[in-house]
Amino acid sequence: MIITGRNKQKLELAASQLKNAETIVSDFSDAEDVEKLVSLIKKDHPDVNVLINNAAAANIYSVTGETENVFEKAGEEIHTNYLSVLRLTEKLLPVLKKHRNAAIVNVTSIVALVPGSLVGYSASKAALHSYTQSLRFKLEQQYPVIKVFELLPPLVNTEFSKPIGGEKGVSPRFVAEEFLEAFERDIYEVHVGFTKDLYKLSLEAPERAFEAMHPVQSKVLLN
Repeated sequence: MIITGRNKQKLELAASQLKNAETIVSDFSDAEDVEKLVSLIKKDHPDVNVLINNAAAANIYSVTGETENVFEKAGEEIHTNYLSVLRLTEKLLPVLKKHRNAAIVNVTSIVALVPGSLVGYSASKAALHSYTQSLRFKLEQQYPVIKVFELLPPLVNTEFSKPIGGEKGVSPRFVAEEFLEAFERDIYEVHVGFTKDLYKLSLEAPERAFEAMHPVQSKVLLN
């Protein structure tokens, strides 16, 4: 298993809790880092057959003029959460195509279905949701050995989500267990916790689903 990210200390902490985990410090939003990472995988780890894209960039801002640099902040979110995932996936597809069984897992969010309070984050995850569906459709036709999964958690209690009330969210362990069960059963779109209810509501009554994400008394439901 290889885990990669920008923060060496966080990577080492995560690796200490896993079996046979190797860490690679890399910023996959940076083109040069991506080239180095892909070259390293092709050279030293050609047996890699599962890619999990868990991009995370989110900013709190208003789109009605009360916040400065909205364009730049939204650009960061789109680049990190969507375009960088697309680039890394494209670069690693040749490795995955060599295996009889391979998988791509894109982690989006409940807000990929119904936008939440973080506008740019919601838009970036919606874009990734759309891309994931298209990628799955194309690979099923041309390279059916590669399965494409999408994990859509609700609010998760992590350090990343603290600014938006993450302590009210589900545990990371719960999300992981839900995903592993779906992965083993080939359930390609994995709705975790409240996401299941919101998905059904969005099909039956889109207005009510939107209201559920924006209640009168502030209650943010976001990955």
